[in-house]
Amino acid sequence: MPEMPEVESLTRFVHEHVVGRTVERVYPVAVHALKTYDPPVTALEGRTFDEVTRHGKFLDLRAGELHLVLHLARAGWVRWSEKLAVAPPRPGKGPLALRVRLGKPDDGAGFEVTEAGSQKHLAVYVVRDVLEVPGIARLGPDPLSEGFTAEAFAGLLAGESRQIKGVLRDQSVIAGIGNAYSDEILHAARMSPFKLAAKLSGEEVARIYEAIGTTLGEAVERSRGLALKDLKAEKKSGLRVHGRKGEACPVCGDTVREVSFSDSSMQYCPTCQTGGKILADRRMSRLLK
Repeated sequence: MPEMPEVESLTRFVHEHVVGRTVERVYPVAVHALKTYDPPVTALEGRTFDEVTRHGKFLDLRAGELHLVLHLARAGWVRWSEKLAVAPPRPGKGPLALRVRLGKPDDGAGFEVTEAGSQKHLAVYVVRDVLEVPGIARLGPDPLSEGFTAEAFAGLLAGESRQIKGVLRDQSVIAGIGNAYSDEILHAARMSPFKLAAKLSGEEVARIYEAIGTTLGEAVERSRGLALKDLKAEKKSGLRVHGRKGEACPVCGDTVREVSFSDSSMQYCPTCQTGGKILADRRMSRLLK
């Protein structure tokens, strides 16, 4: 799933390639991905992209008074082409969800929004105000913004009765952190994912705050300047515990363990994070009851 560092790099790439270019045609291929109907996506045609920004994990392409907002969910992505196919795409079972063909100065260039897999959660919005997008309206602060200070972070955790893993993934608390980077942040902070946020000491809160900045900042720098096709591979290569069940922890050498849930999983190092304790697999625990 693209998270904040990948969407940040995607934002920079798309900004460099589309700002100042006029939309020639918009082809909505996967109707289920369209979450708004007024204005229609075709209202973008004839307009010029002015700016591309990011809101958490949402990509925002502004064209005059309209915003084309994309949420890539688990398996969505953006593909750039200097020469898109001339023939209109046909709706079908393939990954293509949206095609945006640009006109002058480079006729035929543009981008496609795709989504792999059978579970379709990609979301495409065309709105006049980005706050019309429910997911953006409820976003918490961006962890790379100037206002995200240690004091602000401590305030977000005050009174939180949930486990710290869930708090970090909650977009209404902090925008942009997903399953992968929450694993990485907690590993860097030497913190159990199951520890209750309300019971964290001041020193533990400070460790997590520092790990957020370091982990996300390094991920953004690693992906700076890469082609879109290389961003996913860069993310995977830079992860130390997430997705590395059974491998050796790069810090202590212990075996990276996994806890599985109904539709996701998390990875952690027992030595670095839980004092050697192996956390119960929630899916197996449920089966054994």
